[in-house]
Amino acid sequence: MDSIDLGPVARQLAGLVASVSDAQHEAPTPCPQYQVADLLEHIGTMAQAFTAAARKQPGPLTEQQPAGDAARLPADWRTRIPADLATLAEAWSGPGAWDGDTRIAGMDSPAAMVGVTVADELVVHGWDLARATGQPYRPDPAAVGAARSFLDLFASPDAPPGDDVAFGPSRPSPAGASDLDQVLALAGRDPSWARA
Repeated sequence: MDSIDLGPVARQLAGLVASVSDAQHEAPTPCPQYQVADLLEHIGTMAQAFTAAARKQPGPLTEQQPAGDAARLPADWRTRIPADLATLAEAWSGPGAWDGDTRIAGMDSPAAMVGVTVADELVVHGWDLARATGQPYRPDPAAVGAARSFLDLFASPDAPPGDDVAFGPSRPSPAGASDLDQVLALAGRDPSWARA
């Protein structure tokens, strides 16, 4: 798999994070197990973990992480998470980031596969956050394509359902669905989800 520039999608997600108000923390998201503050904490942890993976620095961050939890959201989240997302994009643009093997979620995997995995995380959770907080969202097409390449390999209608899983089972896409909507359906999202 070819490397892609994660900068555009990471910057967009950073802007979405910075625009979330404190009053929105308990709002529901398209990810059934998360309210907005849980999703924010997950995005911040995910950014740090995938940065360590890009740098080939195994350690606690590259082991399996718990689900997002608002109780762990740092007080400076509005500046820290965007900074961590910028660091993530920089790490994945570094020499060798997409080469060889690395570790994430307690597993050793080809770095190129981990790179498209982070693209999927950025695209889908960016949509989750945008929908939950009423912000516009048009992710970078290259990142959407990378997310699709990941989901084409791993998405399944047989994935476990329920409120305790962040992705899956995949859904069928209607004819003529946009590239983003196809990715969302493969990730188990309902592209028509809207805030109540």
